[in-house]
Amino acid sequence: RVLECQGLPIVNGQCDPYATVTLAGPSRQVLHTKVKKKTNNPHFDEVFYFEVTRPSSYNKKSHFDIEDVDEVDKMEIRVDLWNASNLKFGDEFLGELRLPLKFLRQSSSYEAWYFLQPRDNGNKSLKPDDLGSLRLNVVYTEDHVFSSDYYSPLRDVLLKSADVEPVSASAAHILGEVCREKQEAAIPLVRLFLHYGRIVPFISAIANAEVKRTQDPNTIFRGNSLTSKCIDETMKLAGMHYLQVTLKPIIDEICQVHKPCEIDPVKLKDGENLENNRENLRQYVDRIFTVITKSGVSCPTVMCDIFFSLRESAAKRFQGDPDVRYTAVSSFIFLRFFAPAILSPNLFQLTPHHPDPQTSRTLTLISKTIQTLGSLSKSKSANFKESYMATFYDYFNEQKYADAVKNFLDLISSSGRRDHKSIEQPILLKEGFMIKRAQGRKRFGMKNFKKRWFRLTNHEFTYQKSKGDHPLCSIPIENILAVERLEEESFKMKNMFQVIQPERRVLYIQANNCVEAKDWIDILTKVSQCNKKRLTVYHPSAYLNGHWLCCKATADNTPGCTPCTGGLPANIQLDIDGDRETERIYSLFNLYMPKLEKMQEACGSKSVYDGPEEEEYSTFIIDDPKETYKTLKLIIEGVGTLEQEHAQYKRDKFKKTKYGSQEHPIGDKSFQTYIRQQSEISAHSI
Repeated sequence: RVLECQGLPIVNGQCDPYATVTLAGPSRQVLHTKVKKKTNNPHFDEVFYFEVTRPSSYNKKSHFDIEDVDEVDKMEIRVDLWNASNLKFGDEFLGELRLPLKFLRQSSSYEAWYFLQPRDNGNKSLKPDDLGSLRLNVVYTEDHVFSSDYYSPLRDVLLKSADVEPVSASAAHILGEVCREKQEAAIPLVRLFLHYGRIVPFISAIANAEVKRTQDPNTIFRGNSLTSKCIDETMKLAGMHYLQVTLKPIIDEICQVHKPCEIDPVKLKDGENLENNRENLRQYVDRIFTVITKSGVSCPTVMCDIFFSLRESAAKRFQGDPDVRYTAVSSFIFLRFFAPAILSPNLFQLTPHHPDPQTSRTLTLISKTIQTLGSLSKSKSANFKESYMATFYDYFNEQKYADAVKNFLDLISSSGRRDHKSIEQPILLKEGFMIKRAQGRKRFGMKNFKKRWFRLTNHEFTYQKSKGDHPLCSIPIENILAVERLEEESFKMKNMFQVIQPERRVLYIQANNCVEAKDWIDILTKVSQCNKKRLTVYHPSAYLNGHWLCCKATADNTPGCTPCTGGLPANIQLDIDGDRETERIYSLFNLYMPKLEKMQEACGSKSVYDGPEEEEYSTFIIDDPKETYKTLKLIIEGVGTLEQEHAQYKRDKFKKTKYGSQEHPIGDKSFQTYIRQQSEISAHSI
């Protein structure tokens, strides 16, 4: 009887498991369970019968013939788990377990949990010298995660990091100081802060502190600091979908079509034409550049809010440099997000495999050009060591490219803006003719619909009789409370949407087609996404003849009957387990405990002694020894408590549980090791 499985791996975003049960002996019989769709914890509860007989007593093909009872001991039951895949490569193997009948003969019924094992490749014995050798360094970490309440003290200290003054005295910053690699600290910190919605204030605080320490605007955010690692990690998590919608289609095309794009005369293959190759490459760069600079509306809100705070910090610190507000943002979005994703699409889940050498070369050339275009530095051609790159870059030395980059950077770093008027020049985001219904008229007839020229900037949404006229109506962005589709039944008109404002004022608009309607809804939603009073519910139909058509409510101020669609698909909910990330951070603090203690000593020596710093303490950033010492004390206490809980749990776990239970499936190596250790310690085995 195959009962159930837990925690099977999810392959390519899906898991449709089934099991095959085989009795393997002199001959074999394979039976299958049903496929369980869309679950990695399937409940099968299916029974399979195998009959093993001697040839004399039975003569049916489907039964197992054995000459001798001893042969039963050599037989085994094998259960393989598979993911039913619709790929052409066939189903994916998930794991197996093998049960020799020798064990089962000792007790007639045996129910237990088992760990799935990798496939056993039979006895294909190869001479060792037939194969090469492989050198590996494998790091294995195992986290045991308690329930939420265990982590409260440590978690609270971490989540307060954004509010600690100075930020260098916060628990999250201290983690960055003691870890050997900043990346180690950034991964769990970013996940934890994203999970609790604190990532923007935290990154704003550490970025602001880093900008204050930066002397030269040209080196802003260029080092591998905790700030840059945290922003990288946030972009990787929050921006995955954004990359898919912007770059994936064109990267797929580059990988499939294999157009020659080599522009280095030395590396040209026979029969290739340098001019043709340049033109191929220029078209690819142009297309990717356009896709990126037009994608501002899809950029996830969390990224926009971070870019906004980077831009503000940089502009405040280097007031004499008008470009620093752009370079602070482009050093992330171009240099650390788009350029690496083009260069190594496999690392950003844009392609399943590493591209072949020719494609890889094409992507390298595109990535270099996009990176330079995005960096907005003055003398572009001088940025390239290679003369052929400088020549190629002349195509892009036009002002329109720099303007497109600036407009894109303005849009993605203005979504979090609280004071919209602080930008000198409003940025035009979209304009065009649409049909609107008059607001606030009593009679409803076709004459109420008029064609108007609409303009949207990052300050306001306006309409006028025709392009260039004085606006007839202006809605400040902060007054847009929701932008939603409008049901066709309202006015018997297609492609309609509504812009909802304070005091229940609604502007009903008809776009020319469904694509236009979606574009307007997306961009209006984008610019108004951070408004404090955004609605959570709305009416999908209009208020006509004394009632709402959707919910039939009669009062025109009845709250909406349908939840707002709110964000764009780019703001994807991330599947993060906050407790697991806190456990990870605890493990890191525990691992680097000697450094935490050294940092405490450094705080002590700093607050008492004001002379030149001791060598071993100079590696830590300590702005306020008193505050830092306080936080260190809380961290060390929190870590100590958790360490005791873990030790107690380990002791209890092995004493109270049985091998083969769900906590200890058969094949659990840690349990076997524990038993071995215990039997060595005392003569009594468990």
